[in-house]
Amino acid sequence: MHTTVRQDGSSPLPDGLGQAIRGTAEEIAALVRSASDTALAVPGSEWTVGEAAAHLAMANELMADLAAGRERPYGDGTPQSLAAANAESLAVFGERRAEPLATMITEQAEAFLAALSRPAADGPAPATPLGSMDRAVLASYLLTHMLGHGYDLARALQRPHMLDPVRVGLCMPFMFSVMPRVADPAATAGLTARYRIRLRGGEPFGVSLADGVVRVTPEAPPRRADCTILLDPVAFLLIALGRLNPWRAIAQGRVLAWGPRPWLASRFPTLFTAP
Repeated sequence: MHTTVRQDGSSPLPDGLGQAIRGTAEEIAALVRSASDTALAVPGSEWTVGEAAAHLAMANELMADLAAGRERPYGDGTPQSLAAANAESLAVFGERRAEPLATMITEQAEAFLAALSRPAADGPAPATPLGSMDRAVLASYLLTHMLGHGYDLARALQRPHMLDPVRVGLCMPFMFSVMPRVADPAATAGLTARYRIRLRGGEPFGVSLADGVVRVTPEAPPRRADCTILLDPVAFLLIALGRLNPWRAIAQGRVLAWGPRPWLASRFPTLFTAP
């Protein structure tokens, strides 16, 4: 994956990531503006369209602050703490109107990108809700977060979603970083396995488990994997974010598996808790 090099010689973002963040924010804003009623329920969620949009607006602001070097504690990375932090922030931030929220979503995405061009972008790695990560990975995190909730809003409003293989590829630095952190200790306990994962059109990566420890190898997956899984990129991200049932994806032909222990494929999604 190539990076965009700044005039000072540093490389803040992979090619296309800034454009993907900006474009995704704009597409989400258009979705929000199209909502005739922001009290409409989001399928599979306890939130309304207005609440999901408010969460995105606040999350984009949080990410922009982190990129600028400001400390913003927000849970401890566990699903329970993040849910509690989300509920608390939504209780304090009462805006649910479409236009102000749409504007805030795009403005804070721009603020994030602007922060990466300032000297603070060369400072210490931000402490995010899912651990410390450099700003390029933080940008991948921002895109991943917007795509997940953008998908929810598209479903709620019965509009096309904005996920595609290129954008999923730009989410992968975050996924590589966060997978060991969100591994479920109960699910990984006692399991020794080597997975080779490939998204159609992309390069394979490895996920190895031993003694309760999960290791992700983005550039050098194990050659003699116990199980190889080939996935449609969009299906991979939706499964990872808890938006798509893996069995449904398998039935749709979006997931294939083979190797000495192919049955490990069905176990793979259960090893992680969606962030």
